[in-house]
Amino acid sequence: MEYYYEKYIHKSPCMDSFQTGNKWVMEMLRGNEKRCYRMFRMDKCVFLQLCTDLENNYGLRGSRRMCAAEMLGMFVHILGHGIGNRLAQERFQHSGETVSRYFGKLLDIVCHMAVDIIKPLDPEFKGVPEEILRDSRYMPHFKDCIGAIDSVHVKASIPPEDQVPYIGRKGIPTQNIMVACNFDMQFIFACASWEGTAHDTRVFLSALRNNALNFPKPPNGKYYLVDAGYPQMSGYLGPYKGERYHLPDFRRGTQPTGSREVFNHVHSSLRSVIERTFGVWKKKWSILRDMPSYPFDKQVKIVIATMALHNYIRRHAQRDIHFDKVNDNPNAMEMEGDAQEEYHITQGPRAQELETLRNKIAASLMHASS
Repeated sequence: MEYYYEKYIHKSPCMDSFQTGNKWVMEMLRGNEKRCYRMFRMDKCVFLQLCTDLENNYGLRGSRRMCAAEMLGMFVHILGHGIGNRLAQERFQHSGETVSRYFGKLLDIVCHMAVDIIKPLDPEFKGVPEEILRDSRYMPHFKDCIGAIDSVHVKASIPPEDQVPYIGRKGIPTQNIMVACNFDMQFIFACASWEGTAHDTRVFLSALRNNALNFPKPPNGKYYLVDAGYPQMSGYLGPYKGERYHLPDFRRGTQPTGSREVFNHVHSSLRSVIERTFGVWKKKWSILRDMPSYPFDKQVKIVIATMALHNYIRRHAQRDIHFDKVNDNPNAMEMEGDAQEEYHITQGPRAQELETLRNKIAASLMHASS
C-alpha cells in the first residue's frame, strides 16, 4: 500500500528544477553573446529576428506551457547539438510529449519558411555574382555562371528490414540530397528524401523533369557548374574527363599544364563553394551527423529545415563563426560533397554546344595566364 501511495497518489514531480526552460532561454538571450551562439548556433540579434519573422509570417504562436522564444530555443538547440528527447526534457523541464509536439510544430513552420528562403534571390539570374566579379581568376571567363550543383549524403536512421535501398558507397544508410547553391554559400534548391543508393544523375534528371519542385533552371546563356558525374548538357558545365580535376590532386603534384588542366583547376576551385557550403551546414547542425530514429519523413524535414536556417543566418548575420572560418581559409571544409568519384554518363541534349563553351573558356584562361 505504501508503494502504491508513493507511486500513484503522492507522486514526486519530475521536472522540478528552479531554472525552467523559459528562464534558461532568457538567460542566454540576456547574457554573453558567445553563450547564445554556442547554444542556439546564431547570434542574439539573428535569433530574435528569426523569432519575430516566424511569428509574423509563418504562424508561430506561444502557448500556456511555452512562449514562442522558448519553442524556437528548444528547436534550434536540438538541431544544433543533436540531443535526444530525454536531454531536451531535462534542459527545458517539459515532458517528453511536450518536447516532441513542439519540436514537430517548429519543424513544420520552418519547412514552410524554407519555401520562401531556399530559392535564388534573383530568379532571372540577370547579374554577375559578386564573388566572380571581384576575382580575376574567374572574371570574365565564368561571368555567366550562376551556381554549383552537387549531391550530399546525410546519415539516415532506417529500420533494419528497410535499410538495403539506403546503403550506398558509405556503407551506412544515408539520404541522398541534390543541392544547388550560389557563390555566397546559400542553398537555392534542395531535393531531399532519395535513398542513398540512388544515382546522382537519376536524382538530377528527376528534379529537372518535375515542375512541382520548381528547380531554378538556368536561362539561355547561363549555366551551373557540375562535376563529372552529371550529364553533359547545355546549362550544366562539367570538367574535361581524363584530366586532373580535384584541388588536392594539384596540391600533391605539379601545377596544371595545358588548357584542359588549367580549365579543370579553375572549374574545381570555383565549384568548391558547394563543398564549403556543405561543410558549414554540417558543422553548424550536429543532428545531421547522427540522425535520431525519427520517422523518415521527419528526417527529410530536418534536412530542409536546417538548410532554411543556414540561409537565414547567412542573410541576416553580420558575422558568423562558421561562415567566417571558410571565408578566411577556403580549404578548411573541402570535399564535404560526394564529387570524388566519376561515372560514365551518356551525353545529354545539345552537348556539342557545351563542348564549344568549355573550349572557349579554356582558351580564354590560357590566354590570360600567358
